[in-house]
Amino acid sequence: MPKNVQVALAFALSEPHQVRILRGIEQFAEKRGNWAFTFSPEHYGSSLAALKHWPGDGVLATITTKRELEIAREMKLPIVNLSGALRETGFPRVMVDQEAMGRIAADHLLKCGFRNFGYFGVQRVWSSHQRKTGFARRVKQAGWECSVLETPSSPRSLQSAQDWFEPLDQWLRSLPLPLGILASIDLRGGMIVDACARLGLRVPDDVAVVGIDNNEVFCEMIRVPLTSVSRSDMEVGYKAAATLARMIAGESCPTEDLLIAPDRVVTRRSTDIVAVSDAEVATAVRYVQEHVDEPFGIERLVQIVGRSRRWLTEHFRECLACTPYEFICRARVERAKSLLLAEEKLPLHEIARRCGFSETRNLRTVFERLTGERPAYYRENNRCESPRSKQRTGSGSNGSSADA
Repeated sequence: MPKNVQVALAFALSEPHQVRILRGIEQFAEKRGNWAFTFSPEHYGSSLAALKHWPGDGVLATITTKRELEIAREMKLPIVNLSGALRETGFPRVMVDQEAMGRIAADHLLKCGFRNFGYFGVQRVWSSHQRKTGFARRVKQAGWECSVLETPSSPRSLQSAQDWFEPLDQWLRSLPLPLGILASIDLRGGMIVDACARLGLRVPDDVAVVGIDNNEVFCEMIRVPLTSVSRSDMEVGYKAAATLARMIAGESCPTEDLLIAPDRVVTRRSTDIVAVSDAEVATAVRYVQEHVDEPFGIERLVQIVGRSRRWLTEHFRECLACTPYEFICRARVERAKSLLLAEEKLPLHEIARRCGFSETRNLRTVFERLTGERPAYYRENNRCESPRSKQRTGSGSNGSSADA
C-alpha cells in the first residue's frame, strides 16, 4: 500500500470559486487514493500561522499578505500557492490566467459594439492589475481607450459609506456613453449596477457591465443580472494538487506560474445590448436579437430597415466591423452555446431549430467556423466535471474577492 499523504488546505471556503477549487483537489485525491486533508473546523481551511509546526507532507495555500509569505518561507514543507494577490512569492503557483480573463471580457464588449470602456479594480492587488492589463491592452488593440478607477479593497480604510461610493459615482458621471465596463470581481460589478441606479443610468443601454468569478447566486440576484467571466477553478485545483504531489515526491519545484485558461463569458442581462449609434443599424440588431429563433436572412433585415442590401452591409461594417450575415451567425451561435449548456440536454436538431437554422448540419458548420469546435464537443468540454487540459505556462497571477 502507498504511504498516506497528509495535505493541509490553507485557504477558506467562503467563495464559490474556492469550493470549485476544492472539488478539483478532491478529484486528484480520489485518483491517488492515499491523500488525507487537514482542515480548520472554524472555516474549513487552515491558516498558514496555525501550520508552523504541523507534521504533514505539503500545503495548498492562498498567500495573500506579506505576513503569510514570511510564515510560508519559515516552513520546511512543499507549498503550492493558489493566489495572485502578491506579484511574486517565490513559491510554485497555479492560477487562472488573469490577463486572459481581461482579454475575453474586452472581446465580449467589443462584439457588443462599444467604443467607450472602463475598468473598475482594486488598489495594490496584483491579480486586479493583471485583469486590467489584459482588458486595456485588448481595447487599445481595437483602437480605443480605457478609463480606469481603482479603489481600496475595503471600505474600512475610509471614513464613511459616502467615501466608498462617491469616487465610483464621480467616475461614472465623467465617462462618455454608451459605456462598457469590466469590474475586477462580481461584487464590484454589482456596485456599478447600483451606482447606475443612483445616477439614473440604464444598464445595459447606457452602461454594460461585466464581472469576474461567475458567482451564480450573486450574479442572478442583483437588480440587473450580471454577465461574468467564468473561471476554470476545478482545473486550477486539480493542477495545483498534481504539482504538490510531484514536489512531495521529491521532484524539483516549477519555476514559472502555471496559468489555466479561463472558461468563458457567461452572458446575462447586464450586457444584453449592441451599442450602435446608427438608428437603422440598431433597429436591425434588435430585430436579430429578438427573432434569433426564427429562420431568416439578410433580406428580412433589408425589409425591416427599408434600405438596400448594399447600404446595410456597408453600415454594419462601419458600426460593428462585420456583415449583417456574420452578425446573424454570431447571434445564432451564442444562442446555441446557451442551449448546449442548459440543464435540459436538448438534441442537436432541436437546438438547431431554436437557433433559426434550417438543418442540423448548418448549425454544425457555422458553429465550428466561429468557435473552432463542434457543438457536441463544446457541450462535453464545458459541461464536463473533470478538469480540462487547456493551459499554458508563463508569468501571471490569480484573483477573486480577496483576489486569491
